[in-house]
Amino acid sequence: MLLEHIQQPDDLKKLTVSDLESLAQEIRQFLIEKLSVTGGHLASNLGVVELTLAMHYLFNSPRDKFIFDVGHQSYVHKMITGRMHLFDTLRKYKGLCGFVKRSESEHDVWEAGHSSTSLSAAMGMVTARDLKGEDHRVIAIIGDGAMTGGMALEALNHIGHEKRRMIVILNDNEMSIAPNVGAIHNYLSRIRTDKHYRKAKEEVENLLKKIPAVGGKLAKTAEKLKDSLKYLIVSGVLFEELGLTYIGPVDGHNLPQLLEAMKQADQVQGPALLHVLTLKGKGYDPAERDSHKWHGASSYKIESGQMLKVVGPPMYTEVFGNTLMELAEMDDRIIAITPAMPSGSGLIKFAERFPGRMIDVGIAEQHAATFSGALAMEGMKPVFAVYSTFLQRAYDQVVHDICRQNLNVVFAIDRAGFVGPDGETHQGVYDMAFLRSIPNMVLMMPKDENELRHMLKTALDYGEGPIAVRYARINGLGVPLDRELHSIPIGTWEVVRPGEGIAVLAIGPMVQVAEQAASVLQQQGIHIRVINARFVKPLDEAMLIQLSREGMDLITMEEGAAMGGMGSAVLEFYARHDIFGMRVKNLGVPDYFVEHGGIQDQRKETGLTVERLITEVRSMLPRKREAAGLT
Repeated sequence: MLLEHIQQPDDLKKLTVSDLESLAQEIRQFLIEKLSVTGGHLASNLGVVELTLAMHYLFNSPRDKFIFDVGHQSYVHKMITGRMHLFDTLRKYKGLCGFVKRSESEHDVWEAGHSSTSLSAAMGMVTARDLKGEDHRVIAIIGDGAMTGGMALEALNHIGHEKRRMIVILNDNEMSIAPNVGAIHNYLSRIRTDKHYRKAKEEVENLLKKIPAVGGKLAKTAEKLKDSLKYLIVSGVLFEELGLTYIGPVDGHNLPQLLEAMKQADQVQGPALLHVLTLKGKGYDPAERDSHKWHGASSYKIESGQMLKVVGPPMYTEVFGNTLMELAEMDDRIIAITPAMPSGSGLIKFAERFPGRMIDVGIAEQHAATFSGALAMEGMKPVFAVYSTFLQRAYDQVVHDICRQNLNVVFAIDRAGFVGPDGETHQGVYDMAFLRSIPNMVLMMPKDENELRHMLKTALDYGEGPIAVRYARINGLGVPLDRELHSIPIGTWEVVRPGEGIAVLAIGPMVQVAEQAASVLQQQGIHIRVINARFVKPLDEAMLIQLSREGMDLITMEEGAAMGGMGSAVLEFYARHDIFGMRVKNLGVPDYFVEHGGIQDQRKETGLTVERLITEVRSMLPRKREAAGLT
């Protein structure tokens, strides 16, 4: 076994290329076995085994900087850099992170959970390197899908303009490998990157230019001939025109070819783009057959590839997708838009039923938002289905293109709240704060899956501007689902449990937490009121005024940022109306990034639990009794 002797990248350098090929198979087996228990990003990591080994074999991390786009394909990198023993804790609370994590290792130099950031980061690092007079390498590894992100294209434009020395590895896992085309490309790459060839070409051009009268024309003709050959044969013309030297494509599972191509890229004095063809899920048949399903896998049976999912009520995502199909049957103006997340957003069935009305724009959240706005302007009913964490990337478009023009776009915000194993890069806890500050926006969240159905109906019936419904990455409560859907009056809350003295204003999953706490307190003779504060904007101002008239103390509870969230909105309302004398305590996510783990672990860490709520209610009781003359 070679794997047990690999503790740091330097251990690889003692091996032969043949040893590396054997090691690659051991790494695949390790990942298949470990992730069958923990779950994780299996297909993407199986696809980059040889690529990661080649990088660490040739280059010298951490002196040379490896920047993984998104970072979900960094498992092999983690294994090689001394973290193999931690894989039993992968994505668990206080365990190994599923993405690159700077606090874990000096070899992790850039953190990302969002796509298309690696090229900008690499450009920043090479600029700093050059200004400091250093000479290490900077290598960005980016997937072909991430190239649809506008940020990646902006960075490519800058990289080509500056022409600083760096390597961009384009991990292309969509194309098949054509040996004949690949051979031509490899041959041209060797010629174009060979220092002797470059020197000879320059000398010939200089010689031609010195010939009296005709030298300049001959040089231009030679240049045109060279360019014509390049345009005829080389598919990397786009990158060449942007100013990068294109190398490839190369078989990403052929270590000798990979190593040779990386050596060629390392010889380029400016930016080089190495085009590597890989197969997602390589080495595990179920993942090779359906890499989409195995992108982010739950635990599974290795032999059959059967996912081991907990049986229970459907997830909110599934309820959303099914309800949207019901509504789309009755209104052909409804169009679903997703930025490369059709499965994660529950739209696969919708796409099958309405193929022309489900539009996947790729990893392009900004475009998706403005595109949705234009659809709305033309009388359609766009539903922009997007994870909370990815909606952050389209903030300017939400403000400038949609809300400012008051366009009737429906935002279906999935993964709102804690997201568990994906952790801090994906926590959906900020959208309430950043959306409620935008004029014209309506923002709501259901207490259960049945209310989600009615909220989606509400959003699609609403014709006065942008409206958002957010929902969690959890299973529903198993409540009955109404067959007939109805709209909920905008800005209205509901009392789900009567009580006196203290009221808990809860939203989304926190309503259930509040009800559980209320049940415990009721057994002790304490009767608190529980309110489903389902609209964050607008608030139910009539109910807030009534609560003040009753002299109620309030506790707000939300699985969202405490700063700027629903609780802040309540405090702002009372301050704006000069209503004082009430105590309002806000329970929400504190002002730091909450790391990966189970959702219950994350709630416990941040105090969003039944026990914490009971403690807060009890801390308010002495003053309530004193005010009532009972002490």
